Amino acid sequence: MSKKQSDTLVIIPAYNEEGSIKAVVDQLREDYPQFDYVVINDGSKDQTSAICHANGFNIIDLPTNLGLSGAVQTGFKYAYQNGYDQAVQFDADGQHLPEYIAPLVAAIKEGNDCAIGSRFATQERHKSLRMLGNTLISNIISLTTGQKIADPTSGMRMFNKQLIKEFATNINYTPEPDTISHLIRQGKKVVEVQVSMQERQAGQSYLTLSRSINYMVHMVISILFIQGFRRKN
Repeated sequence: MSKKQSDTLVIIPAYNEEGSIKAVVDQLREDYPQFDYVVINDGSKDQTSAICHANGFNIIDLPTNLGLSGAVQTGFKYAYQNGYDQAVQFDADGQHLPEYIAPLVAAIKEGNDCAIGSRFATQERHKSLRMLGNTLISNIISLTTGQKIADPTSGMRMFNKQLIKEFATNINYTPEPDTISHLIRQGKKVVEVQVSMQERQAGQSYLTLSRSINYMVHMVISILFIQGFRRKN
């Protein structure tokens, strides 16, 4: 494992990302060395792990596929154990752009608990079938919390030191919109920072149409009914 050199950790969960992982980490190491990073190889069946090891990347290999929640929590455990002040989830497929990490850090240092890299903080959300679920979840979070989150499905989220501990030690803190809803209900300061994102640079998303529909239904039910019964910390 690499020695800590920064107060900011970039957590990169990766499952079968052999086509993009090298470019993603190379850009971070070469152009943004002020941030530490760790790749969480989530039991990939391709060459993701081999590529990382061959290039000397900082990597944790999970022996089996735990899914996004398990991989991200592993990253937060690493962040907690190493005393990072803030940590951000960062996609291994090239969608997230590292130039927006610094603005998210700035938002945390201003006193916010969570900063979301949002495609729609200041820009209008385009209307499409793909955005329908995003819009619905956004409206339900607004209805149940009183706060508008324009891009609740964004996976580029940064958390402060207190929330790093919560995510590291509590399995109920998943990297999903219903957790954002729960944080707002707890009185945490959640803000959005305008970012741009690219299309996936390689490989295929696991979200098929049927999975996307199931995901949306699960999030709606969780935000409307389940989150209200979660215990406040």
